[in-house]
Amino acid sequence: MSDVLRNVLKVAIAVMLSAQWLAAQDVRLIQTVTGVGAPTDIQNAGDGSGRLFIVQQNGIVRIVRNGILMTVPFLDIHTRTQADGERGLLGLAFPPKFAQNGRFYVDYTDLAGNTVIAQYRVSSNPDVADSINETALLHINQPFANHNGGQLRFGPDGYLYIGMGDGGSAGDPLHNGQSLGTLLGKMLRIDVEGNPGHVQIPPDNPFVSTAGARPEIWAYGLRNPWRFSFDSATNNLWIGDVGQDNYEEIDLQPASSHGGENYGWSIMEGNHCYQTAGCNTAGMTLPVLEYSHTIGCSIIGGLMYRGNASPGFRGTYLYGDLCSGIIYGLTHEGPGYTTRRLTTTGFSITTFGADESGEIYVSDANTGTIYHIIGQPAPRIPVGGVVNAASFAPGLTPGSFATVFVAGVLDTPGVVSNSQIPIPTSLNGVNVTVNGTPAPVYAVANVNGIEQVNFQAPFDLAGKSTASVVVSRGGVPGQPVNVAVTDAQPGIFTLEGTQAVAVHSDYTLVTSAQPLKPGEFAFLYATGLGPVSNQPATGAAAPSTPPFAEVKGSVSVTLAGMPCDVGFAGLAPGLVGVYQVNFRVPANAPSGSDDVVVSAGSVASPTVKAPVGR
Repeated sequence: MSDVLRNVLKVAIAVMLSAQWLAAQDVRLIQTVTGVGAPTDIQNAGDGSGRLFIVQQNGIVRIVRNGILMTVPFLDIHTRTQADGERGLLGLAFPPKFAQNGRFYVDYTDLAGNTVIAQYRVSSNPDVADSINETALLHINQPFANHNGGQLRFGPDGYLYIGMGDGGSAGDPLHNGQSLGTLLGKMLRIDVEGNPGHVQIPPDNPFVSTAGARPEIWAYGLRNPWRFSFDSATNNLWIGDVGQDNYEEIDLQPASSHGGENYGWSIMEGNHCYQTAGCNTAGMTLPVLEYSHTIGCSIIGGLMYRGNASPGFRGTYLYGDLCSGIIYGLTHEGPGYTTRRLTTTGFSITTFGADESGEIYVSDANTGTIYHIIGQPAPRIPVGGVVNAASFAPGLTPGSFATVFVAGVLDTPGVVSNSQIPIPTSLNGVNVTVNGTPAPVYAVANVNGIEQVNFQAPFDLAGKSTASVVVSRGGVPGQPVNVAVTDAQPGIFTLEGTQAVAVHSDYTLVTSAQPLKPGEFAFLYATGLGPVSNQPATGAAAPSTPPFAEVKGSVSVTLAGMPCDVGFAGLAPGLVGVYQVNFRVPANAPSGSDDVVVSAGSVASPTVKAPVGR
């Protein structure tokens, strides 16, 4: 797409911003510095200095220290770069050991219009680099003046990732996106720190053994991945890929990936066929989000928020659009992704960046200003975030153990638990109310970037069809969410999501090394089996001596499809909100990993596994 067309769209979009996107959230933009010339990248060095490094298209990198834009450049290579249109100094990356070795890397367009990936070093002054002595690592010929990519990032594996556009013009006329014989239209992955000053190919790059393929390639089928980033909590790779005439897209590569993804261009544009002939999506990785040019024209990929100043933002991928100036937030909710319009800025957004604390900044190229994005401090519950603690099915069952997945309740990774019984209704400053009733809070956790609160649904929900759930932190309540309430919603607790939590009659854990034996009595632990007799108070332990808190309805168990004798089903003695079912293993149960299902009346739990031996 030409710059002229983008400018036309920018004016049109300002008029056409529609109500089909969710309403703007309470977001503030705090000016950090101004006077920056055409910002293209914002980085931190990860060296504990607290500095921000602002990359200017004209070949200059400037430092922001303590909110002040320093006048002396950190790096000045303006004589080496051709800065016009989509060319210039486009990216900056600091390796994990920058504080020790002083090396850093840039992506710029040289005077011949080609991409250079180069290494520089800091001088004796930590705020000034040696701009003269360059070690050029890669030269990549550019057939046209646009679609240069330009982002550099060190991945969690210590390798340098490079986003390369398809070479330019329009429609990928040289078919670079799908060709493994060129570095254009790709995500590259190289080792620049193993032998400084030289490029080495990681041995696990996906195409190192493919004839005719460039070994530097990590993924392909990209049009112009202008900005990409790694989630600091999960290591997932997020790519904002600028579209052609109709669709912008966000691509996701999970941390578990071994590379080799084909993101579709130029066969696909977003989720749509770009080439009408031969549009076969088999083997392609399609975007997690796309939007049309009725509401934007050039996606500016951002970052996953993991800071502490705006707890309710955590787990939100912030991104924007050059033409509309809108900042969006993308979250994983339920089975898919939801995007929200956070604020309409009026900016010409060119890049996002983060400081060492994970706080996110955005640039306005029109005014040369950098802003800190601040969101609500209150916790945020995503759609479908209140679930059965065992099955993770949405909803609540009176008196049963429940989980709410929520952003903004625990700033550092770990688990904080309540050990006393009755269980208090506050933990680490976090509270949960259900229909206004304080709920006992078992634990607050932040594991791999996923935050959650485990609590007991109050018994007084009985007879209700819905409930309003609010999570508060430090006395600041988040927005309420409405949740379905059911009398029974069986779920079996599992180890690692598959194997049932069960014990032998001597209370030793059932494992593959100590499997169930045919004919033995064992106990499994579950949630949501329904109303009980001799009901304890909410937050109190179930009776440890007769009369126990037995389920009033019928409870059944099947193992490998065979019915089991059930001796007891009720709240687990001495525990809070957890059910126990005592069952006999069928004498003819097959050996191996067998299916287990518990049912309350006609409602069955999801199937889990249990090991059976002889």
